[in-house]
Amino acid sequence: MDLEAVRTFAAVVEAGQFQKAAADLSVTQQAVSKRIAALERDLGVRLFTRTPRGVEPTIDGQAFLPHARDLLRVAERAVASVRTDRRPLRVDVINSRGAASGLLRDFHRAYPETELDVVMLLDIETAVAALRSGAIDATFRAVAAPGRPFPEDIASVRVLDEPLELLTGPDHALADARSVRVARLAGHRIWMPGIVPGSEWAAYYDDLVAEFGLTIEATGPNFGSDALLDTVADTPALATFMGGHTRLVWPAGHGLRRIPVTNPTPVYPHSLLWHRDNPHPALPALRAHLAGATAGHDAAGTWRPDWVIPR
Repeated sequence: MDLEAVRTFAAVVEAGQFQKAAADLSVTQQAVSKRIAALERDLGVRLFTRTPRGVEPTIDGQAFLPHARDLLRVAERAVASVRTDRRPLRVDVINSRGAASGLLRDFHRAYPETELDVVMLLDIETAVAALRSGAIDATFRAVAAPGRPFPEDIASVRVLDEPLELLTGPDHALADARSVRVARLAGHRIWMPGIVPGSEWAAYYDDLVAEFGLTIEATGPNFGSDALLDTVADTPALATFMGGHTRLVWPAGHGLRRIPVTNPTPVYPHSLLWHRDNPHPALPALRAHLAGATAGHDAAGTWRPDWVIPR
């Protein structure tokens, strides 16, 4: 079905005359007549009947009208979904409980008029491909962690250093510590299921293991954060790392402890990535907001000697 013919049909109904509809559509009256005739042939019915003052829809035309308007609305939404000046800003935050999600919520509070589409892509290759294809406008990733370089058409800026915390159950040997030096974690089992080989977070934890002699286990299936919390709460020999800005909720009976890691404090380096040619008008606002929120931020390294952990 020709969408222009459907649009012309709706315009004629609205105008009540072929001549006025032609003027509204900036086409000739002959073009309007041809489009309506073609649409009537496609549908196998007459859509208009002539009156002394112009035309009015037939019973079939009246029946077709609401569906024609629905078609036009769907077409408008389809166009808007791919036009950067009209569609929401699409941002990948990896997961809903992490620091990146919090940064984007802060942006939304500061710019409530900016429409957002929040997506969650697991691996960095998928995210970079989505940036390059225009499927997303920005993604939060750990650019400063060891790993492969990004394509030259992908830009990045480091926006947050998230301090790591040790999460333990109530019976863990370190459960009562107010903080723990990173060197003291050597020999303790730190369980982190779901670390994907080749991912930016795998490279980050490989770096920590090499620098501080930690034991990080990625064994077993990843059943999600709730299952991880259940296991850590019930297993005195296990602990896990958790970002200091990660939002967690657990049953009161778990008695879990979040313990700052210090001297030095390992930090997870969150960066914002985007395609250098992305034209979305809201993208500069997001970048400026993040730059303002992290003014004076030192973008080197993945641990800090003297960090005060924000609460």
